[in-house]
Amino acid sequence: MKEITVSELQALKDNNVDFQLIDVREDHEVEIAEIGGEHIPMGEILDHLDKISTTKQVVIHCRSGARSGSVCQQLENEGFDNVYNLKGGILAWANEIDPTVTKY
Repeated sequence: MKEITVSELQALKDNNVDFQLIDVREDHEVEIAEIGGEHIPMGEILDHLDKISTTKQVVIHCRSGARSGSVCQQLENEGFDNVYNLKGGILAWANEIDPTVTKY
């Protein structure tokens, strides 16, 4: 499984790279904190494969990186070779990039 750090994600954003960011947390978690991207809950990801790009880099994130890692493995099993797990998830983002993001 490929991973990307929060610093690397920030660089993608800063450089206006065309990539897709997918948040696989639950609805109530997105209400607490978010860093942008498309919300597709982990349990629904296989029902929404058509929403996931096959041509550009796709970064998957959750709270800590565990669920998004599982989703990356599922997507790789479905033939995606362009998915990256956000190492440390939104917690790492709050710790290293944006301290205004609520940690929970």
